Amino acid sequence: MSTLSHSQTRWRRYSQQESLQHFTLWLLFVALTVYCWQIMNEETLWFFVVDAPNQVADISSRMWPPRWSYLDQLWGPLWDTINIATLGTALGVAIAFPIAFLAARNTTPSAAFARPIALLIIASSRSINSLIWALLLVTIMGPGLLAGIIAIALRSIGFVSKLVYESIEEVNETQVAAIRATGASELQVLSYGVLPQILPNFIGTSLFRWDINIRESTVLGLVGAGGIGLKLQESMSILAWPQVTVIFCSILATVVISEWISARARHALI
Repeated sequence: MSTLSHSQTRWRRYSQQESLQHFTLWLLFVALTVYCWQIMNEETLWFFVVDAPNQVADISSRMWPPRWSYLDQLWGPLWDTINIATLGTALGVAIAFPIAFLAARNTTPSAAFARPIALLIIASSRSINSLIWALLLVTIMGPGLLAGIIAIALRSIGFVSKLVYESIEEVNETQVAAIRATGASELQVLSYGVLPQILPNFIGTSLFRWDINIRESTVLGLVGAGGIGLKLQESMSILAWPQVTVIFCSILATVVISEWISARARHALI
C-alpha cells in the first residue's frame, strides 16, 4: 500500500508582496500620526493637562447648586436664539432651493456658467462655520440678532443646496420623460416631474438643518450675534458659575425640545 503524504498549505488572504506593501503603508501611517501628534503638542504645557482633573472638580463644585432665580433673565435670550435659528433657516432654505436647481446636472440652464457658480456658492457656504460667519458679520454690521440670522442663513445655504441638488440628480427620469412627452414646458416638467420626487427630501433636509441651527445659534452670542450665548459669555466673564449651570440646562432643554419638534414635523409632513 502506498502512503499518501498530504502537504498542509496555509491559506493567505494576500500574497507575500501584498502583505509587505500593507505593512509598509501601516508603518508610514503610524509614523505620520506620531509626527503630527508631536507637532500639535510641541507647545503643550503638560502641567496644566495633568492638573485638568483638579480644575474640573473645582469648577464643578462652584457650579453647584444652580442659581435657578437667574432663569427669569434667560427667557428673552432663549427666544432670541430660537428666532435666530428659525429665521436664519428660513432665509437659507429660500436661497438654497433655486441654487440646488442651478447646481444639478439635469436641471441647470447652463452647465458651463450657471452650474460652476452654484457649486462655488455651495462650497463657500459649507467651508465656513456659522461662528466665523457671525464674527465677520458682527465686524461689518455691528452686534445684534441680524448678524446671527444672516450667519445661520449663509451656513444653511450650502448644506441644504448640496443635499437637494444631489436628490434632483437622482430623480426617476422615466417619470420626467413621460411628462415631457405630453408637450409640457420645462417649468411644468419641473413642477410635476421633479418637484414631487424631491419634496420629501427637501422638507426633511430643511427640518434637519433647523435642528442643527438651534444648537449653533446658542453660541453665536459669544461673538456678539445675540441670543443666549451672550448671557453665557457674561456669566463666564464674571465667574458666575451657578448661572452658567442654569444656562447649560436651558440650552439642553431647548435642544431636546427642538429635536422632538423636528421629529414630529418630519413624521407629519413626509
